Amino acid sequence: QVQLVESGGGLVQAGGSLRLSCAASGSIFGLTAMGWYRQAPGKQRELVATVTSGGSTNYADSVKGRFTISRDNAKNTVYLQMNSLKPEDTAVYYCNAATVRFGDFNNYWGQGTQVTVSS
Repeated sequence: QVQLVESGGGLVQAGGSLRLSCAASGSIFGLTAMGWYRQAPGKQRELVATVTSGGSTNYADSVKGRFTISRDNAKNTVYLQMNSLKPEDTAVYYCNAATVRFGDFNNYWGQGTQVTVSS
């Protein structure tokens, strides 16, 4: 099992910034991609950004140019720097991590951290 502990959410005014962190621990052998997803009230969970162990990144169109995902492989930690925040960024943000061990794929989720952007 992999445990994911998130931190850094909170309340911020539109135009402000927040930085989310997510540390992975436990059975992290085979840890590959890590990323962030979000779920707003009444909406489905959606991808925000992902980063592979090699550093390749992928972003949702809605956050490109405003959010930056990064990763510290030595600490098994992924970060999400969120700038120029908008009220529509308000959601619960979930950390995600994937492992591949001998061909067996597993997916793990954090408990979520609330991000609220006021107008």
